[in-house]
Amino acid sequence: MKKIIPLFFVSFFISVCPAQDIQLETVATGFVSPVNAAHAGDSRLFIVEQPGAIQILNSDGSVNAAPFLDINSLVSDNGGEQGLLGLAFHPNYSSNGYFYVNYINNSGDTVISRFTRSTTDLADPNSEVILLIIPQPFANHNAGDMHFGPNDGYLYIATGDGGSGGDPQNNAQNLNNLLGKILRIDVDNTTTNPNLNYAIPADNPFVGDASARDEIWSYGLRNPWKFSFDSLNGDMWIADVGESNKEEINRTSGSSSGGENFGWRCYEGSSTFNTTGCGSISTFTFPVAEYSYGGNPFKCSITGGYRYRGSLESSLQGLYFFADFCSNQIGYVEEISDDTFQLNFAGTFSGQNFSSFVEDVDGELYAVGLSSGTISKIIDANLSIDENNFNEINLYPNPADHKVNIQWEGYHINSIRIMDIQGKIMKRLHDLPDNLIQMSVENFEKGLYLIEINSNNGQKTIKKLLVK
Repeated sequence: MKKIIPLFFVSFFISVCPAQDIQLETVATGFVSPVNAAHAGDSRLFIVEQPGAIQILNSDGSVNAAPFLDINSLVSDNGGEQGLLGLAFHPNYSSNGYFYVNYINNSGDTVISRFTRSTTDLADPNSEVILLIIPQPFANHNAGDMHFGPNDGYLYIATGDGGSGGDPQNNAQNLNNLLGKILRIDVDNTTTNPNLNYAIPADNPFVGDASARDEIWSYGLRNPWKFSFDSLNGDMWIADVGESNKEEINRTSGSSSGGENFGWRCYEGSSTFNTTGCGSISTFTFPVAEYSYGGNPFKCSITGGYRYRGSLESSLQGLYFFADFCSNQIGYVEEISDDTFQLNFAGTFSGQNFSSFVEDVDGELYAVGLSSGTISKIIDANLSIDENNFNEINLYPNPADHKVNIQWEGYHINSIRIMDIQGKIMKRLHDLPDNLIQMSVENFEKGLYLIEINSNNGQKTIKKLLVK
């Protein structure tokens, strides 16, 4: 990110765009400068707080009293773009308990290290095994995101160009260092080098090249603050923060063999920046989508997300979601045809300063607000509560402890779905000829639930139910 701007949380609700409308449904709040999140193969979300802690958000919206991990003493407290930045769970986490973090240490350098789970809800803070330390020449452009590749099980790490402005050391184009790159390492093996706690995949693109670091997968990036893999096909999506002209989104195929040069500092997005010493334009991989810096509202720093592959929001299927940190806008990229993409903004959600997105175990998406400390679920706004539609549908008692009544007048309701806040479907009801149904909630855990009600003329609404 370009900057961290502390702003008061103002609002989070409905926005409108020319194509797809979305809404944010608050799941939990009160986190301290959350900058990343991940799941560990179950219904929980692990929320990364920049000062150095990881909190557990449970499927009922509650947050554990004790942090999963607290390494504040190891993490730089200088703020800005430093701190605890990344989290990735090993593909075999359920059995080995390994997870990996990316943070800026008290010397101002990037540290990639492994920790081990102690109990289901706690990690061992004394279990750190450092894999990699990357010197940082400046305080900004540290990137920080990490993911395990869905097709190969290797750990991919995003690094920024080292900071300042304009990449003065030309790090992103320099294959002799690890800055401005996507790295790819094998954490399940080690080399004969006693200084390395990882191995180099044999098919990394620069293995055997004496003029390049073996860890490099792709390069030419300024500050790829967030990247992700498409859970359907393994495509990599990289949102790279621009200098002062373009914010860009890059995509590579899940079958890529790596080696892509995304252009920085020769190009900023598709625009020329500084081509001194740069190769032919044909050697670069240009973004599939971009938008301009500035404007009204003021845009200045892209936060990448995920391509939606969940099951609850069919109208969002295949859309790649991102946000702009400065304008508080959420946008999406739609693939119109093969290699043809269209970028849209879905609306402004004031006071959030989106720092990350997270995909849960079922593929549903959530936005992370740094300034608001809020985790919000992305849903289709057409399913949102509308005072002009279904205004005669009543839920009572609410809160409920044993049974809840759903009553309506003037509509034919053909289906009702009851979901928990993580999107898990708890119950389905179909073909409802009467205008009153009574439903037992005795087997539901305490917490907030969403009731989606569908009429036979295509109208939809969501009601909130609290089970006590």
